[in-house]
Amino acid sequence: MAYIAVAGGVNVDIGAQSFQKLRAKDSNPGRVHTSLGGVGRNIAHDLRLLGAEVELLTALGADGYARSMDESCKWLGIGLKHALRVTDAPTSTYVYISDERGDMALAVSDMAICERLTPEYFASQADVLNGAALVVADTNLPQESLRYLAENVKVPLFVDPVSVSKAEKLTGLLPKIHTLKPNGLEAELLSGVPVVDRNSARRAARKLIDLGVKQVFLSLGKEGFLAAAEDETVWQPAPQAELVNTTGAGDALMAAIAWSWLRGENLSRTAALGAAAAAITIECADTINPRLSGDAVLARAD
Repeated sequence: MAYIAVAGGVNVDIGAQSFQKLRAKDSNPGRVHTSLGGVGRNIAHDLRLLGAEVELLTALGADGYARSMDESCKWLGIGLKHALRVTDAPTSTYVYISDERGDMALAVSDMAICERLTPEYFASQADVLNGAALVVADTNLPQESLRYLAENVKVPLFVDPVSVSKAEKLTGLLPKIHTLKPNGLEAELLSGVPVVDRNSARRAARKLIDLGVKQVFLSLGKEGFLAAAEDETVWQPAPQAELVNTTGAGDALMAAIAWSWLRGENLSRTAALGAAAAAITIECADTINPRLSGDAVLARAD
């Protein structure tokens, strides 16, 4: 059976949302919750909810968080038997604070364990990577590991740049990347084209295509996103949704893009399905909306 290999980080997410406007250097009443996350794991989780088979290549410490991750992935059906087990480092942790509207205001991540995901580790998993229908990677991986994947993976490589600082790791690798999902700032860094509106986003996306990327899904946040391929460009407005928490919307978008490619969908349809997945996700307080499913995304897109 076809599966998707996801190479990236897992985190324990500790999230807090203020009930009122955030006040700096003060205690803000709100809601705090803990969940299992990380870009790689979130994408894997969303892919399973969409119905795809998934193998997750990541690093786990020898602690209670890792045991929780094992139990969760087993329950979800995410393959974790090829993950790297590290005995002298903690499982990574991500702490974020959202304002009263659900928009993330600040975050701190402790992801040092991801540095253990070396080219040597991925070389030992070459059969898993190349046996997949496609590979999704996030830039929490070390730069040399991203280079290894770009130069050695024989199936389409989809990459989530994660952040501006981490997107720099992709410099020089764009011709090897099949699909890229940047936001405006990440696209500006990688293309050299300032992104300030829809027209400049189109220019940046075209530049990324000229640099060798096969597909670009450039997000402009609540406005929507631009999908581009060699011979086509599609503007996808954000569908109406009741905003609860934007954290996780980008992960759902990437999962839906990969799922759509597995289904053989065209660029326009992929954009619609990705927007639907993101909309469903932001309607939940948690990073992953358990109501996400292939049927729900298809119905929302239609």
